[in-house]
Amino acid sequence: MQTPDDAIAVLHIDDNIAVVDKPAGLMVHDSKLARGEDDFLADRLREQFGRPVFLIHRLDRATSGCLLLAFDRDSAGALGKVFMSRAVEKEYLAVCRGWPEAEFVVDYPLDGGPGKPEKKPALTRFRRIATGELPLPSSGFETSRYALLLCWPETGRFRQIRRHLKHVSHHLVGDTSHGDGRHNRNFRMNGVHRMLLHARRLAFAHPASGERIEVVAPLDAEFRKAFALFGWQSPACG
Repeated sequence: MQTPDDAIAVLHIDDNIAVVDKPAGLMVHDSKLARGEDDFLADRLREQFGRPVFLIHRLDRATSGCLLLAFDRDSAGALGKVFMSRAVEKEYLAVCRGWPEAEFVVDYPLDGGPGKPEKKPALTRFRRIATGELPLPSSGFETSRYALLLCWPETGRFRQIRRHLKHVSHHLVGDTSHGDGRHNRNFRMNGVHRMLLHARRLAFAHPASGERIEVVAPLDAEFRKAFALFGWQSPACG
């Protein structure tokens, strides 16, 4: 039985849809990657709302932030078409190793994950909005450098942001599959134990009214610890 402490934060809700704030570390639904897990966001939401839910997109287990769902098949179908047309604005926050260029684009095809070897076009836009250093040696330097990025995936491939950052050698901090273990350890030594990727903002047209919906998910305590290491402030919306 779900308790109030297990309740998922709701960022927007109406008769047709909701946007919730997915916690880091919680799988969205059962899959081949679940490996014996029995606690899933979809199940919690069905119990919390007391009605069927239709997930419009997915977030990785270790990623937090905005997740869109519908309460009926018609709304789900309409939103699915909007996602396929790339008319949804998706903005992520990420912390990476190194100091990349102020603006850069990664246009690099990706496969669909385990059992899906076909590569398809994948494009992510990035903007560096802050930099920082930790007093820990790295690659012959006296310090380790990190950057805070805004990320806009134009496509929705499997672990796209994580894999695109690895492709340009600016690995996502805390990513145990595609990241850099040494830099992950640097953050664990400073009390940050999660992958630093957050689905910060969603903006889209409501499937029934056409009204523009824009939702921002706050950072959790663990992500704020990373900000505190460098004195970073959360960026303004838009």
